[in-house]
This record gives sequence, C-alpha cells and structure tokens, in this order.
Amino acid sequence: MAEARLISFVARSDRRKEILEILSKGRIAQSAIMKKTNMYKGHVSRILKELLNYGLIICENPEDRSFKFYKISKKGKDILIELNKIYL
Repeated sequence: MAEARLISFVARSDRRKEILEILSKGRIAQSAIMKKTNMYKGHVSRILKELLNYGLIICENPEDRSFKFYKISKKGKDILIELNKIYL
C-alpha cells in the first residue's frame, strides 16, 4: 500500500508534517517557511526536495533559481488528512 508508506514517511518527521501543514494554508516561499519554522535554509531545502520527490508538494516556478513558491498537492492533502486522523 503506497499510501501507508507515504503516511509513515511524513509521520517519521515532525518537521515534514509541519511544512505540509504550512503549505496546506496556501502558496508560500521557502524563506517564509524558514521564518515560520525557525529552521535553517539547508534543512528546509532538504525537506522540500523530499516532499517534491514523493509528489506531496508542487513548486509553482521551478525555473526560478532564487525565489520559489511551493504549495501542497492533492496527494499531500490526502496524506495530511490521514495523518490527522491517526494523531487525533
């Protein structure tokens, strides 16, 4: 079951879940994610790449090298809903 694997992947890191929750509220830039989470740029970048690779988020302007906007994907929303069911 692929969905269980994705739920487990996100659940293993509070930071992944935190970033998905931030992105679920709307489009946001990496720098704003850094401010909201108090994480270093490298840490946020790594998590965003992981979430992108699993299709949980979308980069709206991948051609821009310096200021990218991210949003949650349908798959990411579904995983977040399932995680919230588990944690409630």
